[in-house]
Amino acid sequence: MKSKKYLPTLLLLLISLSTLWGQATSPAAPDPKVDDFTQIMSTAFMLLSVLLFVIVVAVVVRTNSMLTKHLIRVESEKHGIPYVDGDAAPLPVEEDFFTRLRKKYWEDPIPQEREGDITLDHNYDGIKELDNHLPPWWVNMFILTIIWSVGYMWYYHFGGGGPDQAESYKQDVEAAKKEMAIALAGKANAVDESNVVALTDASAIGEGELIYKNSCAACHGQKGEGTVGPNFTDEYWIHGGGIKNIFKTVKYGVPEKGMIAWSSQLKPADMQKVASYILTLQGTNPPNPKAPQGEIWKEEGAAAPADTTRTEKAN
Repeated sequence: MKSKKYLPTLLLLLISLSTLWGQATSPAAPDPKVDDFTQIMSTAFMLLSVLLFVIVVAVVVRTNSMLTKHLIRVESEKHGIPYVDGDAAPLPVEEDFFTRLRKKYWEDPIPQEREGDITLDHNYDGIKELDNHLPPWWVNMFILTIIWSVGYMWYYHFGGGGPDQAESYKQDVEAAKKEMAIALAGKANAVDESNVVALTDASAIGEGELIYKNSCAACHGQKGEGTVGPNFTDEYWIHGGGIKNIFKTVKYGVPEKGMIAWSSQLKPADMQKVASYILTLQGTNPPNPKAPQGEIWKEEGAAAPADTTRTEKAN
């Protein structure tokens, strides 16, 4: 039961130290430019700072206790009251070390038998006022916050040891963008012929054009006019038009016609981009287009009347 008296004190100190340590040592985003030696030196500096902080705490607490005793002694002598040093009196046997530490540096209460010495002359309907000093725990915490604030300002704002709030915010934003890009990349690579949609933004279409010219133009022409492969600029399709059919043809290829399955060389996101670019070629009327092949294809799936006697070629 006695140990419970000092547990709140220790818990509060541990929470305060862990919060301050975590804020000082955890940057918002890792910097790949920082080498191992710099990281080791930074860690050593932080450990040394913590050790110095603990030493300063002990000195401040001890000094505060001595000043408090001196003040009580001076006030006692001024009023002609015998001063009794609490440390000189033998401690009760039942009080352990932590109990004495708590009473001395955290509570430091005036004994009830001495409350008459600090009772003021005011009387409010029988309620009297004690001229008590501030609790040591409050004074010590106040002094420690001032000491910590000086170190904090120097480390984060003047010494350049850590990022300030503006820099920390920028690092958080950059880290969030990287995580979002990774998430979107994973989502993009999950695209298949059942859920693919046509892309319309200029960036994606531009990447699709680059993939087309590097991988598809040899058989379908630089402008989609068709060479060995069919023409992409008319309404006729051998294996079906629309984003889903084009994506499926690019993915699995047409081995019997000599077109490889590009799934072994292109990511799903890249196949979606090149399929989206192929859709933009329809109606561009390039020079020397190849004759239409297959049937007219419409998005709703209804085939329009067309001359189906044309010679089919690999799409």
